[in-house]
Amino acid sequence: MAHAASKDPNIFLLPDLGEGLAEAELIKWRVEVGQKVDELQVLAEMETDKALVEVTSPRAGTIASLYGQPGEIIKVGASFVEYSGGGGAAAKPVEHKSTPEPKPQPAATTAPASEEREDEGTVVGMMNAGEKKALATPAVRRMARDMGVDIDSVRGSGIGGRILEKDVQAAAGGGGAKSRPAPASSPAPAARPAPSAAPAPTRAAAPTPRTTPSIPSAEEITRIPFRGVRRTIANRLRESISQTVHFTVMDEADVSALDGLRKKLAGASGEKVSFLPFVASAVTRVLGMSEFRGLNANTNDAANNGEGEIIQFRSVHLGIAADTDNGLMVPVIRDADRLGVLELSRSITMVADGARNRTISRDQLMGSTFTISNVGSHAGRFATPIINYPEVGILAVGRAREGMVVHKGTFRVGLMLPLSLACDHRVVDGAMAALALAKIIELLQSPEQLLTPARG
Repeated sequence: MAHAASKDPNIFLLPDLGEGLAEAELIKWRVEVGQKVDELQVLAEMETDKALVEVTSPRAGTIASLYGQPGEIIKVGASFVEYSGGGGAAAKPVEHKSTPEPKPQPAATTAPASEEREDEGTVVGMMNAGEKKALATPAVRRMARDMGVDIDSVRGSGIGGRILEKDVQAAAGGGGAKSRPAPASSPAPAARPAPSAAPAPTRAAAPTPRTTPSIPSAEEITRIPFRGVRRTIANRLRESISQTVHFTVMDEADVSALDGLRKKLAGASGEKVSFLPFVASAVTRVLGMSEFRGLNANTNDAANNGEGEIIQFRSVHLGIAADTDNGLMVPVIRDADRLGVLELSRSITMVADGARNRTISRDQLMGSTFTISNVGSHAGRFATPIINYPEVGILAVGRAREGMVVHKGTFRVGLMLPLSLACDHRVVDGAMAALALAKIIELLQSPEQLLTPARG
């Protein structure tokens, strides 16, 4: 990884952890202030585009300062680690810096400094000198207002006299600390209305206090920030929705014959084989056909002065959506159209395992030309999958189930596999998507040709 240069030789700037990255999330520090480190020793774990990356020290020395807290987004080129000396110098008493802290202001009350900082982060407004204002969160203030309780007259039972929900409820239940009535205002001298003027509006009566709302306590809710893989997923999905025009076509394939072939192949190879590698083989064949090559493409919306362009590919680099404990990840099988069913099955298992245990490299999460999402591995039939932008198509595979098959007036029970193909309507017409899905189904219903690679 390339190291950005700093004017201060003791300041190490966060390098570009991947080609063209602008930022990364700090997951964990592997060193601490005052620790002596060697050159190339791991300093921290960072996350970029769903991949974990270890940042190593460019030199030996003693850690003086660490800039950033776990969960914080660090910009490439920002101060990351500060050293003191070449190895034995004492570290500065500075630790885990983030943004510069403002100079302390004179305290408005005699409350301890820790309580002042806490209150300033949770109370609306600041307390002026000589003004006694209740310590309470906005939610508690709103609750008091709705219940008709004068919050400034409530005695708080929390830390530093903070007013809690139970204090407001107790005040309301005991009949005390009710809101003080507003002073009566003196009527203004009546102005002589113009002949055509409308009558002055009457003042509305004070509203009747509303019923006490049901507000969950802090113990009943959990707040989870968008961080790590979940943050990346959210950004990618938002980008896909804002850039592409989604539409979805759906159908079912009778995979009764394919199920028999799958079991024979598993028995002969001694390996577990699912429907997914057969679906992948069918998809690579269809994407390689000239009439459907428009599905094996990416868009570059920034090209041609913002007018955009479509980039079609000959090789199929297949993205396989993998559900992990950290969220959905899409590792890529390169040149999937050159692999047979067993090779595809092994590759799918390998990249999915790498995604789940976080050993997969960033390069293996980039460069896909089409994606398959196996939603049926959990439950559900049809789906409306979100395109893995900048791709223009994604196929969701549902759970196979027994269903009635009608053929030339005869009925039988077959194994039906639901398929949902979502496309970017800017690039793919409805007819192309429907015909492509029909061709995939045709191949799945004549599965013998799927055993060999689509392209040699």
